Amino acid sequence: MDLMDEIKKRSVHVDMGIEELLPIEHPEELYRASRYLPDAGGKRLRPAVLMLATEAVGGDPMSVVPAAVALELVHNFTLVHDDIMDNDDVRRGMPAVHVKWGSAGAILAGDTLYSKAFEIISSMEKDPERILKCVALLSKTCTEICEGQWMDVDFETRDTVSEEEYLEMVEKKTSVLYGAAAKVGALLGGASDEVADALYEFGRLVGISFQIQDDVIDMVTPEEILGKVRGSDLIEGKRTLIAIHALNNGVELDIFGKGGTATPEQIDEAVAILERSGSIGYAQELSASYLENGKKMLDILENSEAKDLLLAIADYMVTRNY
Repeated sequence: MDLMDEIKKRSVHVDMGIEELLPIEHPEELYRASRYLPDAGGKRLRPAVLMLATEAVGGDPMSVVPAAVALELVHNFTLVHDDIMDNDDVRRGMPAVHVKWGSAGAILAGDTLYSKAFEIISSMEKDPERILKCVALLSKTCTEICEGQWMDVDFETRDTVSEEEYLEMVEKKTSVLYGAAAKVGALLGGASDEVADALYEFGRLVGISFQIQDDVIDMVTPEEILGKVRGSDLIEGKRTLIAIHALNNGVELDIFGKGGTATPEQIDEAVAILERSGSIGYAQELSASYLENGKKMLDILENSEAKDLLLAIADYMVTRNY
């Protein structure tokens, strides 16, 4: 059972759903801008989690494809707006939406993805009470994502950030959408509130682990695999868990926040310092702890191929190197 093959099997249906549920309409350029990033690909992990959660509780995964599409559109909405805020010109190896259509066009494209997601999920032919729960959860999740993004931007202006603040930020910015994907899938698959809540915790905890691991990957993965400058978080002065741990323990990072003036040799030395100081190891251990606690949440499910695939996705999210 190859994990990526199993995800691909499901992503094919999600891709078809995007084409059907987000057609190119008038004004055509708005919808081309809206479809640009979803059509560019991506791993489709969140839709896969949603469909597998449905399958794991005994539901029909094909019946929740519209919900999986809605989750993917919300994810892409956040990416479009993130790229504007971060002035990132490339996404998935292509010019970012705001580069092709300008900031105003990208904002409208992102807003379209956001609103279409709710239109799609609220129009599903499922139990109205369960649909209402899903819409309420997705609304709350989008608010939390904005809160997390605000915190992330705010951290850039501050001299100190606590580990607790960092973990709250990554939970809101990244992990709540994984939690929502798992819970929406469970609810639409007919699960009880107890099981759906356990699936949410699975997604939330694994999502935190995923983001911490993302910080580690930025430090330890070679540039040719990473696809960007190694240690970019460090030279940009981002308050990642690794940086917070190091700075709180008196580790001197001369290149922290130095931007493009840092040489590859200086980056290598800074990463070596972070390894010797234990800051990278600390992040890896905390990531592993969140991963294991998240996987335990699935003990509530009966054994099945879908459950095994959810566990495999969790492991993949934290063992990947890019």
